[in-house]
Amino acid sequence: MILDTQALFSDAQPVTATVASTNTIDFGPISPATRTFDVGKGDDVALLVQVVEDFNNLTSLSIDLELDSTTTFTPDRVIPLATVPLAQLKAGSQIARDGLPRGLTLQYGRLKYTVSGTAPTTGKITAGVVAGVQSNGVAI
Repeated sequence: MILDTQALFSDAQPVTATVASTNTIDFGPISPATRTFDVGKGDDVALLVQVVEDFNNLTSLSIDLELDSTTTFTPDRVIPLATVPLAQLKAGSQIARDGLPRGLTLQYGRLKYTVSGTAPTTGKITAGVVAGVQSNGVAI
């Protein structure tokens, strides 16, 4: 898979407490006619969330896509992506691969990582919008 720094929410971001992704993605202007962001026809736009360093201590990690009309992130809409137990938070694990929702009505997006249980002292995530997600050797 190909990663683009301008389409990354997190780049080996340490997650040692509940935190928002380091980066925000601007999906572009919303169409005034439809009040939506149109990614066009074709395949879904893939979202990769991958563990790049093993996590410790926590019980589980929840990942949400937060959307907002501004960069202040109240947020206006939250889309749950996954809740992953500690046993599955190992380096190389791809833990959320759902595509971005069609008909986005908010211009800005980021991920929110919510820690349940004891705060981890290790654990990093790389996440972003990708053209496709490599799946060879990965349980689906």
